[in-house]
Amino acid sequence: MKKDVKILNKDTVYNGFFRMEKQRLQHTLFAGGWSEEMTRELFVRGNCVAVVLYDKKRDEVVLIEQFRVGAIENPINTPWLIEIVAGIMEEGESPEDVARRESLEEAGCEILDLIHINSFYLSPGGSSEKITLFCGLVNSENVGGIHGVKDENEDILVRAVLFTDAYQMVVRNEIDSAIPIIALQWLALNRRDLE
Repeated sequence: MKKDVKILNKDTVYNGFFRMEKQRLQHTLFAGGWSEEMTRELFVRGNCVAVVLYDKKRDEVVLIEQFRVGAIENPINTPWLIEIVAGIMEEGESPEDVARRESLEEAGCEILDLIHINSFYLSPGGSSEKITLFCGLVNSENVGGIHGVKDENEDILVRAVLFTDAYQMVVRNEIDSAIPIIALQWLALNRRDLE
């Protein structure tokens, strides 16, 4: 079976901080032939990079905390989420460039070595966003404080915590965002092998 998609029509229904498209399309079927025409809304966002900052000598992870508009609607938790460094790729930047830039901007950390973990979609049922995830080896000795880019309205609290404490935050659901959960689970499996 040859997998194929026909985009019959594409309209931009919103263009602001992000873009929303309404697409009319068809795709090939596993049993052969084509699907019926369907309409789907697509949240269009550039590809992103995230990096879990880890100091192997101190066995510490650098965590950030910041306000996230997507978490406002959940009355159980707070919209200030504990995360790892991440940012949108700008034109002409490599994922490695973004990891290094965002680590400085959001956490004041210089990456000593960068290890590619994986690339994956966050919610491909309705979003085009794909993440490239790294582990950045750092010296966390003097990490902390408030960071971020003022022009981007970033207000980011930074702290270094022992890996075991960070992992327990996942277990207790204090970290409830997918990217840091995936990164910390990867680190749990691989941190002893990092050289």
